Amino acid sequence: MNRYRDLNSYFREIFGCRVQKISVDAGLNCPNRDGTISKNGCIFCNERGSGTGAFQQGVSVKDQLLKAKAFLSRRYKAKKFIAYFQSFTNTYAPLEKLESLYNEALSVEDIIGLSIGTRPDCIDESILDLLSFYAQTRLIWIEYGLQSIHDKTLKLINRGHDFNCFKKAIEMTHGRNILTCAHVILGLPGETRQDMMETAEVISKIGIDGIKLHLLYVIKGTCLESLYLQGRYRCLTQKAYVEMVCDFLERLPSNMVIQRLTGDPHPGELVAPLWALNKTKNLNLIRKTLEIQDTWQGKRYCPKREKADEMASGKGSF
Repeated sequence: MNRYRDLNSYFREIFGCRVQKISVDAGLNCPNRDGTISKNGCIFCNERGSGTGAFQQGVSVKDQLLKAKAFLSRRYKAKKFIAYFQSFTNTYAPLEKLESLYNEALSVEDIIGLSIGTRPDCIDESILDLLSFYAQTRLIWIEYGLQSIHDKTLKLINRGHDFNCFKKAIEMTHGRNILTCAHVILGLPGETRQDMMETAEVISKIGIDGIKLHLLYVIKGTCLESLYLQGRYRCLTQKAYVEMVCDFLERLPSNMVIQRLTGDPHPGELVAPLWALNKTKNLNLIRKTLEIQDTWQGKRYCPKREKADEMASGKGSF
């Protein structure tokens, strides 16, 4: 029994072969770092912004994809690929520049789509129109960083937008044949288990197609590192994180694509927890826990109850 709908299975459903995402550094910035919103960024993000710095080193988007393609074809026997614009905010540039970057990626052989990592406050109709155009012939995902539905948390982590901003972005994206994915972090400062489960229950009802779950880990050069060293923040234990992920999955609809269950910290940057480096072990523990508890994605999800709640509140559909 497959206890959650993982990304590899989803790709095989569509394409009948191994599809691999390739992370691309497009050399873009973030309004939470360039002074538009803030110069400090989110408290968990360092100056690299999850990027490799490849673009700043003169490696084009095309060359990044070609190099990764060669490696992934050998290692995983992958036959098709998604260009994943990952680092910083990949809709935060003039439309003409974004179109040039996206076209460059899609010009590479066997790139069958794009996955665009961005912020919900960095999207507009013109960008969505462009992505919708690509979606006529390619698989297009847009990944919105949310982290939590709780505004108090978003303010504490210096996110620079509220939950309503995320909802508006999803609303704008719907109906364009663009698939949506939300990024959520477990273990954020001040959040209880109930807070995290509320995030699961709320986002399960707003029509997103996929989700990425991340452990909040501490990396060098971040505001979070300062809090950790001062004893003002404690990381989740491995056991607590595994249990939280399983509880979270239970509350999501069974057709939602689970793109990630934990992150990939750079070994040279990680401060804590060190167990976050062993991704394979962590994923195996999640799978084992699901089996032991005889639970699965969607077990606690009840769309009929959701609809009844909406009708009773007069809110209707999102």
